[in-house]
Amino acid sequence: MSWAPRAGLPIVESTTPPVLILTGPVTRPRVTGLVDAVRALMEATGAAVVVCDVAGIGPPGLVAVDLLARLQLTARRAGGHIRLRAPDPALRALLDLVGLRFEMEGEAEEGEPALGVEIEVEPGEAAL
Repeated sequence: MSWAPRAGLPIVESTTPPVLILTGPVTRPRVTGLVDAVRALMEATGAAVVVCDVAGIGPPGLVAVDLLARLQLTARRAGGHIRLRAPDPALRALLDLVGLRFEMEGEAEEGEPALGVEIEVEPGEAAL
């Protein structure tokens, strides 16, 4: 049995958040366009999370921090948040330095043990 190809976009699992790929270098004039892109993604998909792939953002600096803060603010105003994918260790350190916390893709959520970590049990009990 064969099926005719469908017109339009392929069906995507609704739990898969949209991805915005950020490329560098980040400049102040680009910030407004990227903020609008996050807003449009959230409105078009109805998603509460937008994944921002920051692997190609370039050398981290205060302009990049400002961009990520504005993207997070825009997402919060729309009822959601952003999640960072593949941040450079220097960018993570800079975000920590200025006091901004972001959800990182692949990290355990707060209150959850990391994958593959067993909870300590009393001797004789089964591991969880």
